[in-house]
This record gives sequence, structure tokens and C-alpha cells, in this order.
Amino acid sequence: MGFEVLFKGKNMLRLLEGVGVAMKISIISVIISILLGIVIGMLATLKKPVINVITRVYLEIVRIMPQMVLLFIVFFGITKLTGLNLSAEKSSIIVFSFWGTAEMADLVRSSMISIPVIQYESSAALGMSKLQTYIYVIIPQIVRRLIPLSINLITRMIKTTSLIMMIGIVEILKVGQQIIEANRKSSPNAAFGIFATVFLLYFLACWPISCLAGYLEKKWEN
Repeated sequence: MGFEVLFKGKNMLRLLEGVGVAMKISIISVIISILLGIVIGMLATLKKPVINVITRVYLEIVRIMPQMVLLFIVFFGITKLTGLNLSAEKSSIIVFSFWGTAEMADLVRSSMISIPVIQYESSAALGMSKLQTYIYVIIPQIVRRLIPLSINLITRMIKTTSLIMMIGIVEILKVGQQIIEANRKSSPNAAFGIFATVFLLYFLACWPISCLAGYLEKKWEN
């Protein structure tokens, strides 16, 4: 069924290294997305017309534009126009951070809007400044709501990293295709074994993260 190809040379090790590349890009992008998303999400709640228009346009661009198109624009377009020497990995991190920041900003905005006005009023009644209200009352609640959602964002990014093979990054799917091509004659059924293994590795990478997100969500709902 093609699984014997995994035990030839360093094929299995190469697939694991491909998973590592996907995880690295995903984790870096999520960290950037969380930090920028919190800032932009908070700005989006200020009810300033100019800020609202900018954030709305940004969110719509991310929602409408496929990630693959964004990858091509950044890697092939911006590098040519600006002369910047962006590697494929850096281009991927920029695109995934651009996408993830929009996702996080929308989640932050929704979380802040859902907090009852009485909490702001109560904090003011206790003599707390706006800064103290955000630091000690609002932000802790937002973080508590966002952590499970942020963890879910990691799994979505890991799965979406399969697109980065289109700009030459050797991640797990690219490695799998290389192994299949190299063993096409000696192992005609290699595609089944390789892609089944790729599926399993993606599952093993994402499933524990999804379980953690579900556990935290249930725990903090109580």
C-alpha cells in the first residue's frame, strides 16, 4: 500500500522535518497575530470613524482574498516592486500574520463589545482610571475568552501552511510529493502510503491543540 517507502533512507525523518517547518511558521505567525490583533481589536472599539473604516477595509480584504493569492502577491509581487529580498519563509510569516491579525482583531472587538457597560461604570465608581479599568478588569476577561480561540487559530494555521509549498518552501506536503516522485517506478502505490502518513502527522499535530482549546473553553465557561 506504499507504506514501505517511509522506511527507505530518511523519508520518515524528512516528513517529520516538514511538520516542524509548518509548526514553526504557524507558531511565529500566531504570536504576532495575537499581539497585533489585541491592539487593532481595541482600536476598533473606539468608535472613531477613520479607524473604523480602516479596520473594516482590512477585515474585508482578508475575508475576500484567498491566502494563496496573498502569498503570491507578497512573495512574487512586493519583492519585485520594492527590491526587498524576502525569503519564502518570511513571506509566509507576513501573509499568515496579516491574516491571523485580522482574525484576532475581530475576536478581540467582539469580546470587548460583549462585556457589559456596567463593568466600566462600576470600575469608574470605584475610582479606577480608564487605564486601570482596562488592565485590571477588561483585559483579563478578554484574554480568558481569547486563549481557546487563539489555540484554535494555531490548528487552522498549521493546516493552511500546506499552501506554502506553492512558493517553494519544503514543508510536509512538498516532502511527500518529492518522495512519491522519487519512488514512482519502484513503488507505484507510494502516494497512498505517503498521503495517509501526512494526514496522520497533521492529525497528531492538531488534535492535542484542539483538545486543549476545547478543555479551556469548557473550564472557563463554568
